[in-house]
Amino acid sequence: MADGQEYGEEDPRHHTVKLKEMLNDAALHAREIIEKVADPRGQGLLETTAEVLIGLITAYDNYEQEAETAWR
Repeated sequence: MADGQEYGEEDPRHHTVKLKEMLNDAALHAREIIEKVADPRGQGLLETTAEVLIGLITAYDNYEQEAETAWR
């Protein structure tokens, strides 16, 4: 994974690379602790959290690659 250093600090991609790493860490943590939570609603909340964070990572990927019309 890139570290964002190839982009200048004024380039949003410099920051999206770092944010994606943080979001991925949070999503992985949410999934790791699901089994530790007894409440099914809490488990659902943690799984939803992971899914939303993965969706944000996808949005950042699309932005970086200009894959979506909105980012062109």
